Amino acid sequence: SDKNNVHITTPQKLYRCMTLQFSSSCPLNSDNCSASAHTRRKHADNRRPGTHTRSRQSKTHHYAPIDLLPDHTLLQIFSHLSTNQLCRCARVCRRWYNLAWDPRLWSTIQLTGELLHADRAIRVLTHRLCQDTPNICLTLETVVVNGCKRLTDRGLHVVAQCCPELRRLEVAGCYNISNETVFEVVSRCPNLEHLNLSGCSKVTCISLTQEASLQLSPLHGQQISIHYLDMTDCFSLEDEGLRTIASHCPRLTHLYLRRCTRLTDEALRHLALHCPSVRELSLSDCRLVGDFGLREVARLEGCLRYLSVAHCTRITDVGMRYVARYCPRLRYLNARGCEGLTDHGLSHLARSCPRLKSLDVGKCPLVSDSGLEQLAMYCQGLRRVSLRACESVTGRGLKALAANCCELQLLNVQDCEVSPEALRFVRRHCRRCVIEHTNPAFY
Repeated sequence: SDKNNVHITTPQKLYRCMTLQFSSSCPLNSDNCSASAHTRRKHADNRRPGTHTRSRQSKTHHYAPIDLLPDHTLLQIFSHLSTNQLCRCARVCRRWYNLAWDPRLWSTIQLTGELLHADRAIRVLTHRLCQDTPNICLTLETVVVNGCKRLTDRGLHVVAQCCPELRRLEVAGCYNISNETVFEVVSRCPNLEHLNLSGCSKVTCISLTQEASLQLSPLHGQQISIHYLDMTDCFSLEDEGLRTIASHCPRLTHLYLRRCTRLTDEALRHLALHCPSVRELSLSDCRLVGDFGLREVARLEGCLRYLSVAHCTRITDVGMRYVARYCPRLRYLNARGCEGLTDHGLSHLARSCPRLKSLDVGKCPLVSDSGLEQLAMYCQGLRRVSLRACESVTGRGLKALAANCCELQLLNVQDCEVSPEALRFVRRHCRRCVIEHTNPAFY
């Protein structure tokens, strides 16, 4: 059609116009060329017909369309590239080199790869970014080196020395990091808010000593401004270390302590005492934490929205009652594998936490249809429910959930003795619900 032809040919015409403009400014077509040069080209053309045309075409095609873009447009494109891609762009030409190292593009450094020599990469990048402001990277706010197993204290030492404006640091899986370097980072980067140390098994404490605090401005004193802290799989973390962390990081709102197996109820007492603003707390697989620990967690009262105590086998209905009584704004609860949890604890939770959106009570053999009926009655905003391997759950409880919780989006009933009829009932009443099951008769 004519419309299609116009749509296709128009960019080609524009490109030919641009190439003609460039060819007109090319020295090969300039009136200032000497007569002898013109004569040599003429004789060359006579010897080889078509040579002049081909040379003009090769010169014309030298100008790529992207070279016509202004600097601010290229900077906008570069802003979507990763660290590795930016470094590659800097090797294309001098113009791209200058644009790729524009400080506005370097608020984030993100490195990946187990074999990457992360220490050297950080040293080279920060050295280049410090050219305009010697020894300091004022624009760098985020450093992500997750999974770089060759990262050591030397690499983080460079970050601490050169990045005073750092706000986010992620070194998950970098098991060579020690307490000394973490101390140096938090003492020299007063704006640090997000710290991910998951898998750094050597880290046992985050604190500011009196000597270190002198390097900070008086406004910060001995408090660290971290809001988000992930210490998952920091196996060496003990009660004393968490007490020190809590006392130096009173602004914590997100704390993840998954598989910190040495922590006990005593550590949670200090956490509740010093960090009253915690909204999300994960204690999954902290098997020494029990009902007394949950009693301390319940002191967080109205702030707590997310709580995970999966596989904390010492927790029973007693601890769950504390949470239900003092944390009415709870939205997410993961109690998978808490074998001491029964319908009574679930009933207290349903009555006191009506805003609950997500609940996981999988592998809790004492949870039955009675508990689900209480949930269906008082927590009608539930969207995600996991009942995996709950042996006492039948179709009666599922029908109660489906009839009252119309917003249900995910239901996990794998390894449960439920009939296909009950699953079809759920599908009819909750049309957007994804049902995860192991019943071959339901499809």
